[in-house]
Amino acid sequence: MPEHTEPTRRRLRKLNLIMLVPPLAVGGAAVVVADSRTWWDAVILASGVIAALVAFERWTARDLPRFAPVCLIITAAVWPLGVLMIDSARASYGLALVGSLVVPNLKRYRAAAAVGLVGYVAAVGATRLLVSSEGVSDLLLQYVVLPAGAVAVITGLMFPNKRFYDVVDELQESRRREAELAVIRERVRFASDLHDIQGHTLHVVKLKIALARKLVRTDADRVDNELREIYALVSDTINQTKELAYAQRRLNLSAELENAKNLFEAAGIRVRIRREAEVDPRAGELLGQVLRETTTNILRHAQASQVEITVSRSGITVVNDGAPLTPLPELRGLATLRERVAGNGGELTVEQTDGRFLTAATFPYPGPGAGTETRVETP
Repeated sequence: MPEHTEPTRRRLRKLNLIMLVPPLAVGGAAVVVADSRTWWDAVILASGVIAALVAFERWTARDLPRFAPVCLIITAAVWPLGVLMIDSARASYGLALVGSLVVPNLKRYRAAAAVGLVGYVAAVGATRLLVSSEGVSDLLLQYVVLPAGAVAVITGLMFPNKRFYDVVDELQESRRREAELAVIRERVRFASDLHDIQGHTLHVVKLKIALARKLVRTDADRVDNELREIYALVSDTINQTKELAYAQRRLNLSAELENAKNLFEAAGIRVRIRREAEVDPRAGELLGQVLRETTTNILRHAQASQVEITVSRSGITVVNDGAPLTPLPELRGLATLRERVAGNGGELTVEQTDGRFLTAATFPYPGPGAGTETRVETP
């Protein structure tokens, strides 16, 4: 199961359990109490109700296929026993629930299965005519029309419900793909930066080596100078490559804010950016690194619907919802940045509480933080 989809499914499952299990249990208990004349009747009817509740609980957990056969057998057996032995027109309660959960989730022949389910309920209900001397019209209404109609209506309503869950899964899958695309764009940008650093250097080195080969026998001093420049250029390129690999290259915070905003918008996340003051130049580069790493973490590990970014003179705070309730795996990028921020006299704070995740980096630089607040909101 994709990590972005699972939290939504958990919330939907919890909502279904809270809202529907109590009325279903009360309805089942009412059937048992109203139609049972002996303890044996109560056992039979209660078994159908329990099977239905088990099927519903497993359905909310998306684990119904493993339990569907047993629950169907139990509820399908309770219905004829209720018709022929207990004189209960409501004994189809469990079968109506289980059948309506199972049929829409079949991979094939759903329509045929729905017709067969309704037909089975009607056919079993009609057998009441064999053991009762009551009026035919009353028996048909109580044991055929009403039970079969209830099963048909409930099952029919579950088809759009199934489609709703399919749409939720599709949206979550789309969101996951957007997050992956954002990560890919980051990698492409990294590759572009690496190309800019090394491509230029290699081209210059190639030209200088070609020049040195021409002058090696005629101007030794010039060749020595060219080799020194090549050495210095390669050393500088190695340092730039290391800085790039460890996200230490100079970053423009304003550009990173715009980039984060675009990435979140692409993933369907609402963004609010507050700039309370201009950032201290001594903190800007590291804050840009923190923002870039935090943006990637939100896209990869959270199921955020809203992100708030606050920039002050000496710090940045990023708060997002949609964080999993369980602890996140080790975020190595933030761990590395925490050491780097601390090494520059700052502090990086990471907190995860009640589905919200906070990342804050601050530097205790002096100076007033007053400024005009600018808000950028993305609907």
